[in-house]
Amino acid sequence: MAQAQTREQIVAAADDLFYRQGFAQTSFADIAAAVAISRGNFYYHFKTKDEILAEVIQLRLARTAQMLENWQGDGDSPRARIASFIDLMIMNQAKITRYGCPVGSLCTELSKLDHSAQGQANGLFTLFRNWLQRQFAEAGHSTEAPALAMHLLARSQGAATLAQSFHDEGFLRAEVDEMHRWLDNTLSRKT
Repeated sequence: MAQAQTREQIVAAADDLFYRQGFAQTSFADIAAAVAISRGNFYYHFKTKDEILAEVIQLRLARTAQMLENWQGDGDSPRARIASFIDLMIMNQAKITRYGCPVGSLCTELSKLDHSAQGQANGLFTLFRNWLQRQFAEAGHSTEAPALAMHLLARSQGAATLAQSFHDEGFLRAEVDEMHRWLDNTLSRKT
């Protein structure tokens, strides 16, 4: 049990450090220090940083899938469920303003590095895109659902990037309000 727990702690620490510092800037020593274990003990669990990255991506995929499942169960309408996606930016505005979107920042960094795990990380965006498409389709916009989902993803990523660049939570809040207005206008249109 202690070994599994240590492994989970390493993955959780790496997840946080990859988000705050970036994958390339995070060393084994950084992760070992965050978990307060020796480097030897660390290497017992993971031989390479890529092994840790794979586990971090799997953790993020599992958490994202669970969050989307919760939204599906909690939201009484497609509009309410899509609003949960938009409001995620407000719930995490301090972190987004400081570090950007955890999904977008990881995918962008891995793309720049031409890292082999880029496709796995992109799976996070795919989860969101597919889920948003289903919501728009359920709201009566089946034909437009793929384009609407991508538009909302692009707008949220742009807002996160600019909020981080300018360290401006007010901008992020204003963009979230605009996304809600766009959503209301879009869903009120007949297709």
